[in-house]
Amino acid sequence: MTPAMPPLQQSWPLPSRPRPIVILGAGGIVRDAHLPAYRKAGFTVAGLFDTDRARAQALAAQWGIARVFPTLEAAAAMPDAVFDVAAPPVAHRQILSALPEGAAVLLQKPMGLDLAEATAIRQLVRERKLTASVNFQLRYAPMMLAIADAIRSGRLGELTEIEVHINLVTPWHLFPHLKANPRVEIVSHSIHYLDTIRALAGDPEAVFARSFGHPASALTDTRTSMILDYGRTLRVLLSINHHHDFGRRFQDAGFRVEGTKGAMRAKLGVLLDYPAGEPDELWLAPTGGPWEAVPLQGAWFPDAFIGPMANLQRFASGEDATLMTAVEDGWRTMALVEACYRAAAAPGTPIPDQ
Repeated sequence: MTPAMPPLQQSWPLPSRPRPIVILGAGGIVRDAHLPAYRKAGFTVAGLFDTDRARAQALAAQWGIARVFPTLEAAAAMPDAVFDVAAPPVAHRQILSALPEGAAVLLQKPMGLDLAEATAIRQLVRERKLTASVNFQLRYAPMMLAIADAIRSGRLGELTEIEVHINLVTPWHLFPHLKANPRVEIVSHSIHYLDTIRALAGDPEAVFARSFGHPASALTDTRTSMILDYGRTLRVLLSINHHHDFGRRFQDAGFRVEGTKGAMRAKLGVLLDYPAGEPDELWLAPTGGPWEAVPLQGAWFPDAFIGPMANLQRFASGEDATLMTAVEDGWRTMALVEACYRAAAAPGTPIPDQ
């Protein structure tokens, strides 16, 4: 990078006095992301609860976690805890109803499977006065925090382009719970990109979208095309294909941002050969080039999972003025997801026949 340029922000500040974390759920995302992130950040995980007690006990033994709670009620009674709800969205309302009024809660994305459920979750959070955030963690990845900092500091100028291009093979068999869902790709995967785009550019005015199934998949949809309408200057599009099973050469997981003064491109390495993945990359070029690599201080997995918990704890203690992915903001991401599904169900413009 140009020596005169200050370094770009790549991490969220940690709370000065971290509170103990109780994790509700003991699935793969907890094993692969939450626990590695919390250990790296120095957070204390005080206990686990899962409806599959044997799974929770095995995970606790693996990570040296002292307690496995026998019931949700016992977990909810842990004093001064911050609750990490890492359960499927169908269980969110039941879990939130069992937590103490006014508790600090990090809620696994998505915030329900549709906007109606998201609205019900938002109302429950309001009624119970919960300090609740949604774990939209991609916006906290080192590469995305750096892009946001570059935009905020004016290095890219006025935004003109945001493109997400995903063309690879996703091992959907690792997520068997998705088979029954009437909506899959946007609400379970592309929601990361939609939320991050909102963090970078704000809310769009409208959307155009289509989702598609694939003959090789039993899931209802695994490919999507989306255009977000930000007016006449900023073009935003997403092309998502989880079935490019033709070797690594032309597979891609890219996030491109351009402006009048410069451009950045991120490689989302974890998606390539998931879950083993490849290293993330970030590149920056002023108008006219040349491209230079931005050294990264971590990766999407697991480092991005530190940010939402750090922000929640800092907000709860008064160290942060804003809860970045608060349930109120998470509802806006769910509204964008809902708009994409409604657009996908709407008819296209017919071609004139004369």
